[in-house]
Amino acid sequence: MTTLDNRPNTALLVVDVQNGVVDEGHERDAVVANIGGLVGRARKEGVPVVWVQHADDELVHGSEEWRIVGELTPEDAEPRVDKSYGDSFEDTDLEKVLAERGVGRLVVVGAETDACIRSTLHGALVRGYDATLVGDAHTTVDKSEWGAPKPEQVIAHTNLYWRYQVAPGRKGGTVNAVDVVFSG
Repeated sequence: MTTLDNRPNTALLVVDVQNGVVDEGHERDAVVANIGGLVGRARKEGVPVVWVQHADDELVHGSEEWRIVGELTPEDAEPRVDKSYGDSFEDTDLEKVLAERGVGRLVVVGAETDACIRSTLHGALVRGYDATLVGDAHTTVDKSEWGAPKPEQVIAHTNLYWRYQVAPGRKGGTVNAVDVVFSG
């Protein structure tokens, strides 16, 4: 359904599953396990897996906090995209990486729900991609001391509203990991 021409393929976009981002994440181990399962399925089905890593003053490029969690290992042939803004497309080569692979549909997983995941989902939709959020494969930390809802509420709300996102010729959607279909 994507509005991008000649982009029939799907990619699994793994956003910021880094030590310093997810270590305190809500249901961290279950989320990482779900992401790992999807990475394995994508590889088996020949679906591109694209890894995004955030870096800034608090998450220094190359540091232990910056590294992808130990349970997940990108393969050498899988693209890695460095970013410094919430939207994984902003000031990165993500669009080029996806275009080279004919990708018009993204399956999005990672962290943090209320920051980079939301920004990336919206960024994808406005750029012409279909973007499916995997509802049990994203997480966030507890920011309630600053007035935010509890993490489980943030995750539930994001899953709810993204389920119904549409734009002309594009669609969002939310599914659980077991229900992800990479083709079609």
